[in-house]
Amino acid sequence: MPSRTPPVAPAAIPELLGNRYRIERLLGVGGMGAVYQVRDLLREQFNDPQPTVALKALNDQFAAHADANALLYAEYALTCRLHHPNVIRPYSYHIDPASGRAFMTLELLEGPALDQIIADHPDGMAWPALQPLAVGLLSALAHAHDAGVLHGDLKPGNIILSTAGLRLFDFGLGRGCRGPLQRLPRLSRRLAAWTPRYAALELLDGEELTAAADLYAVACVLYELASGHHPFSRLTARQAMRMQQETGLQKPHGIPKPVWRELRTALAFDPAARITSVAALLEAFRKGSKTGWPPAVRRRWQPAAGPPAASDQSDRSRLDAAMKAFFRSS
Repeated sequence: MPSRTPPVAPAAIPELLGNRYRIERLLGVGGMGAVYQVRDLLREQFNDPQPTVALKALNDQFAAHADANALLYAEYALTCRLHHPNVIRPYSYHIDPASGRAFMTLELLEGPALDQIIADHPDGMAWPALQPLAVGLLSALAHAHDAGVLHGDLKPGNIILSTAGLRLFDFGLGRGCRGPLQRLPRLSRRLAAWTPRYAALELLDGEELTAAADLYAVACVLYELASGHHPFSRLTARQAMRMQQETGLQKPHGIPKPVWRELRTALAFDPAARITSVAALLEAFRKGSKTGWPPAVRRRWQPAAGPPAASDQSDRSRLDAAMKAFFRSS
């Protein structure tokens, strides 16, 4: 068999990409890519009041993959399918002619990620502050699942509490689970890059990403917001299961009991025991203590054909009020 030609190392990220986007500063670096604040010279030329945007490119290791450009495009394509106020807005996808580096542009967000919020609340957030954040996050995830998009890497660092509102971002490990989206290339097929302490047990065991795995991850995030600490001492699900930590899981102070029943179920290590859904968890957080569900009731909620406009408007109003209160106190 003829030997395979090794991939050519990509050129370094230039200061000017696509003869249009000038890098101003590095915003953050993840396991697979980096995000920059850039000035869009076209916007600036036409006196756009907001000429700066965010730009994401794969890091050198992943950019060297033969299909790196397609992998980044898959993230862009998945994000483009989502139209929700709590999901980051993508703008465009490009390949820089000079360097050959692919990149995507997105809305520029200013504000702390949820890992900073958790650090600032070591005893957990009070219910009035937690509820609108949880509803916003779960609404975004329910919308993604309803659109056939799985996130794959839900963690506090991938959720920003910006001045524009809560935003879920980074679908780089996500996949389309329905229709033509299933044909998009998936980085997770090449590398199991899940964040260990938020990855469901089945992902650590090499199984496919599912909505139930996203549910486990978002439940870990919500527990952390409510209590100030990870539900399983920052251990992986496999480690925590060996130590039988699931049996000693305590209800965070201030969480209504009906909400805790759904959240507790979502934290099950065994995916077969996770007999709830993102939609059910969302409904529980929306209702708070105003529900008559008995403890034995466990139902699989199916996403409605269309989101109820009145509920969405109420959710947004509560979240906007919480955002304003947070930034006033910062």
